[in-house]
Amino acid sequence: MKKMLLTLPIVISLVGCTAATTQPSASPKTQLYFNGDIITMVGEQPQYAQAILVENGKILFVGSLDDAKKITSNSQKIDLHGKTLLPGFIDAHGHAFNSGVQAIGANLLAPPDGKVTDIPSLIRTLDQWEEDKKNIVGKYQWIVGFGYDDAQLKEQRHPTADDLDKVSTEHPVVVIHQSGHLAAMNHKALELAGYNEKSQDPAGGKIRREPNSEKPNGVLEEMAFFMPLMKMMSKLDQQANEQIALAGVKSYLRFGFTTLQEGRATKEACDTWKALGEQKRLVVDVACYPDIQAQLPYMETVGVQRDYTNHFRVAGVKLSLDGSPQGRTAWLTQPYKQPPEGQQNNYVGYPAIPDEKNVEQLVETAYKNHWQLLAHTNGDAALEEYLNAVNKAADKYGNDDRRAVAIHAQTARYDQLDRMKALKIIPSFFAMHTYYWGDWHRDVTLGKERAYRISPGQTALNKGMIFTQHHDAPVALPNSLMILYATVNRVSRSGDVIGPNERVSPYNALRSITSWAAYQYFEEDTKGTLEKGKLADFVILDQNPLKIEPLQIKDIKVIQTIKEGNTVYME
Repeated sequence: MKKMLLTLPIVISLVGCTAATTQPSASPKTQLYFNGDIITMVGEQPQYAQAILVENGKILFVGSLDDAKKITSNSQKIDLHGKTLLPGFIDAHGHAFNSGVQAIGANLLAPPDGKVTDIPSLIRTLDQWEEDKKNIVGKYQWIVGFGYDDAQLKEQRHPTADDLDKVSTEHPVVVIHQSGHLAAMNHKALELAGYNEKSQDPAGGKIRREPNSEKPNGVLEEMAFFMPLMKMMSKLDQQANEQIALAGVKSYLRFGFTTLQEGRATKEACDTWKALGEQKRLVVDVACYPDIQAQLPYMETVGVQRDYTNHFRVAGVKLSLDGSPQGRTAWLTQPYKQPPEGQQNNYVGYPAIPDEKNVEQLVETAYKNHWQLLAHTNGDAALEEYLNAVNKAADKYGNDDRRAVAIHAQTARYDQLDRMKALKIIPSFFAMHTYYWGDWHRDVTLGKERAYRISPGQTALNKGMIFTQHHDAPVALPNSLMILYATVNRVSRSGDVIGPNERVSPYNALRSITSWAAYQYFEEDTKGTLEKGKLADFVILDQNPLKIEPLQIKDIKVIQTIKEGNTVYME
């Protein structure tokens, strides 16, 4: 998901109406949790403790209830009443700021997360949003929606400028694809963006055209979408940015996340999170990964930090090498099963950065400066480019404890997993695709063989690798339980199991958002497991994911989110 989504001017006022700061509740010096399933996440197999003691925001003791009572008799006793306590969930990859944007615009998601099933319902949803936000639309002119998915629309196509003109011809209308890599605009918005028959496709992007014409049809891919939005950056002031960010935090907290990621961050996003921390308004940890291509001067100024200051740190850099498989902009080595409209049968997508030498230079810069590198690589061609660049940089600057990450690695081939293991690259998979787009990948984008191989978690484990899993919010809601559900079951919307051999156990799925995610962040000494001396970052669930029917995992509820002993969310 690109960071440019934060540029929509309309969100300035919207967040003032909807976002709220979540303040932690005060806690006594010592707390005793007991009478529940306390899963420590230590070791290769599940281990349980009877009790856990917390003091000054850190874990003082994990073990039997009798031993805990011997340590102190003057603690606040918290009876779990049979609920399940785990380490706080760690966001292996997401965009916390844009989750705030998602919470503000019109909800164009398909069921079960929204109600849009076809273009008429998309138009009705936008109409209702415009009606509900009359004062906002009147002041800022924009009509904004987020999350439509052509794969789930009855028409199996993107809305066009003609479709969106039915919402308004007076105001610019922009609807953002669920992948975040495409958008559709009405004619008014296209006019403001400067797109017409004479406009050329930008590098790393495409302006889709009407049949037998050069006239834009309203659908914009990749940089063709991001470039006009980048021009609106100045429309957001610091106060608006902060309110949007807090709306994003609020969205994450209800799913048990205590560490958030700001992936492909701008300088402005980093400044926003840092300011919130300095104001003591940031109640969870936020790790920023600025875009190494666009934010290199900023990175050369601030560098990376291993420790948080007021819950904020710049943790590394992000590099984007292609688009999305569901939007058919990911860069593959073999053609898409069905190319998008207007493309030939040999269409394989395209790279985000056309010049391979530029990619090599960017990777080398990260390795030279010892910046942890996260690379967006959905397609296997993009992943191959990343592996080649890392190999060259590692040969030149060494490869000890880099913990470079391949974000998504959706179509990673098994031979590429071997290369990733040799180069010590951690795959951060996106198994939620098996639910949201599994049928689409099987039937339209990849075909059955490649679709069944996406996010190959079990094969990675068989090869002796670890992996993390993520939600990529706002591409999907930051739903920790859907991450677990999809990783374990790989069941699509239609009920097909998308790659039964790649299903993993519930315990290993939990590790992908706790202990393994902490390792990805270089934070295994302070997070990810319940051990003495680590931060008291917890999530309390109403059911134990290890003890219920796997298909019921998605129905588990987060009861409480606790950061360093403080309750920051309660159902």
